[in-house]
Amino acid sequence: MIPRIKSVTPQEGYRLLVQFDEGQTVIYDVSEDIETLKDFAPLKTEPALFQNFQIDESRTCIYWSDRIDLPSDTLLEYGTPIGK
Repeated sequence: MIPRIKSVTPQEGYRLLVQFDEGQTVIYDVSEDIETLKDFAPLKTEPALFQNFQIDESRTCIYWSDRIDLPSDTLLEYGTPIGK
């Protein structure tokens, strides 16, 4: 089953605090994506953009634009788990 995002809170250093419906909470560090994925570069060059993400209707992806997005399964798999 695809994990559904309950909430996302931006943190300092291009990190996201992500909570999922099933109770998991992770910190996902977007800075590595910004450095390695060309499409993510505007998140660094346009400072306000990082704060202006949206969660899609199905709650399985967050996105900043049609070229910059992160699926929920990636967030969960590669995020650092936070204890309950």
